[in-house]
Amino acid sequence: MSESPATVRELVDRRVAAQPQAIYAINGQGTHSLRYDELATSGRQVAALLQSLGSRPGDIASLVMPNGLQTLRLLLGAMYGGWCVNPVNLLAQPGQMRYVLDHSDCKVVFVSPDREHSVRRMLAGLDRPVAVVVTEPDAETLPGAATLQPVCTPPPAPDALALLMYTSGTTGVPKGVMLTQANLTANALAISTEHGLRENDRVLAVLPLYHINAFAVTMLAPLAHGGSLAILPRFSASRFWAQAKERECTWINVVPTIISYLLEGAAPPRDDTQRIRFCRSASAALSPDHLRAFEDKFGISIIETMGLTETMAPAFSNPLDPAQRKVGSVGRASGCEARVVDTALAPVPDGQTGEIVIRGPNVMRRYYKNDEASRAALTLDGWLRTGDLGHRDRDGFFFVTGRIKELIIKGGENIAPREIDEALLRHPAVQDAAAVGIPDPHYGQEIMACVVLRPGRAADEEALRVFCLEQLGRYKTPKVIRFVTELPRGPSGKVQRLALLNLPG
Repeated sequence: MSESPATVRELVDRRVAAQPQAIYAINGQGTHSLRYDELATSGRQVAALLQSLGSRPGDIASLVMPNGLQTLRLLLGAMYGGWCVNPVNLLAQPGQMRYVLDHSDCKVVFVSPDREHSVRRMLAGLDRPVAVVVTEPDAETLPGAATLQPVCTPPPAPDALALLMYTSGTTGVPKGVMLTQANLTANALAISTEHGLRENDRVLAVLPLYHINAFAVTMLAPLAHGGSLAILPRFSASRFWAQAKERECTWINVVPTIISYLLEGAAPPRDDTQRIRFCRSASAALSPDHLRAFEDKFGISIIETMGLTETMAPAFSNPLDPAQRKVGSVGRASGCEARVVDTALAPVPDGQTGEIVIRGPNVMRRYYKNDEASRAALTLDGWLRTGDLGHRDRDGFFFVTGRIKELIIKGGENIAPREIDEALLRHPAVQDAAAVGIPDPHYGQEIMACVVLRPGRAADEEALRVFCLEQLGRYKTPKVIRFVTELPRGPSGKVQRLALLNLPG
């Protein structure tokens, strides 16, 4: 075994050698758990199950399942044996899900009973046979476990494909991100080190495992430091704090949308949250006002981070020490190197806006069966073009101001939509807001903002426009303000700005 683990199997086996009886995962009710030694055993059982279905190491196995101990067992077991897993986004439209199942070339699909009918219908038209295995997400044993003889497959190589995860496809068909065993282990180790995680740390896992954040941070990172996770089927605002207390969690991993919902509810007694060392926020930009409000209300500090599916989740993180963090920044490069470049891909000075690019052991191999997209995303010397606009300050902290395709160009001046969002979010009646560029015959583009009001609060368009004039000045004040019940978001919680243009009304 190498000095530093480079595969999922090595991560698991090291934990088995060090703490075989330690709990790796516990379900939301606290009634069932999964130990580290059971992970290794189930890895050999999953290999036997997959081989009994005609699949071999290196093949792709898809999962159409919500969170649960069985879901963890299948994902980790398949990668332990050398298979590549493809967790399918449960929020995808049927056409998009069918595309993923077809494009991925999967040989086996594990599916929860409630989705069996729809998945079989999607697979019926494919030009290859696909085995379907139906199992409950919290089942205690694998299907056919009584007759399965565990199989010890050859150890997977560090550069073997371990995860094929598709982007949400908000600007076109989904792209399959190819991530290796080494990509996965590199970020599991980086996350654990960055947050100072230890064997007695337990994370409340409410984010779906078909999203890269949960896959990397709540599922894989505990394998690196020997901690554990409390796996829940979904987020519940009304039960969140009670669940964290009942399961004795020491940290929480959320997205800004969850923070917004929690801010709407009552704060639990401080005694109920005193075990929680920090809250980690990722997957979308967090309003500085929401960050401060959360810390004031719940007494839990927030570590803001940022990553992509293409970087196996986090590539940036604020420091563990609250005194060193910078509100509004996604932090410094974590486990990789990053810089800001101009349109010619040349580095720009600190403080100057450009595109953020990333290079390191966490960066994907390429996009699956999509050479054109791979060439556009990856430079010849290994830099990943993120498409995010931002700048780096003199201390090495990165600030993201928007997406290249979402940048508003009004009269030749570049305006970051996030600046408009954050101004509107400072209004006491506004719960959520997002700005986007709209065509204008004079300026080329004008600004439209879509706003969700807080329950029981009122504000009209004129009141918000006056507020924006004070906060932003006339040039950046939205020309159009629309009131909506919710903003369109992808599975990671990011606002789909371009979809704002197609909202009815």
